[in-house]
Amino acid sequence: MPDATDHASQRAFPVSWEELHRTGKALAWRLVELGPFKGVIAITRGGLVPAAIVARELNIRVVDSVGVASYDDQREIGERQGELRIIKPPSMTTDGDGWLIVDDLVDTGETARAVRAMLPKGHFATIYAKPAGRPVVDTFVTEVSQDTWIYFPWDLEPRPVDPIAGRRPLED
Repeated sequence: MPDATDHASQRAFPVSWEELHRTGKALAWRLVELGPFKGVIAITRGGLVPAAIVARELNIRVVDSVGVASYDDQREIGERQGELRIIKPPSMTTDGDGWLIVDDLVDTGETARAVRAMLPKGHFATIYAKPAGRPVVDTFVTEVSQDTWIYFPWDLEPRPVDPIAGRRPLED
């Protein structure tokens, strides 16, 4: 995991598996009254785990996916996303009518806009939303600042880290 101090303009926000599960359930609570939905469409890859949590909590057994990738998936933290392309369209709907579209995060909104253009009648939900992308989603749980880099559990490895305020000398 890159150190947050490598990018002065970025704030690190690590998310544990437990926190992701809790917040995924909170998203389901916000969505339960909006259904029933025909199914869930996960935006791969980040939306797969949140979509599974939401599908379970809303008792939805039909789960599809849409694959969206940028031409520059190897970019560094803070760099702009490359051109988007749909690498796998959803197979069970052509307009999203009655479907719930789930992703982990809306950042700049580029991915969400591409999926919305393809599935304009779907309900778009994310766990986290940044200000630039927030207007593109219908439902979200937690807003974070645009300069926050969210580290999801699949991005993390257990290791010691320095405190936010820096290393403090040991006391005798």
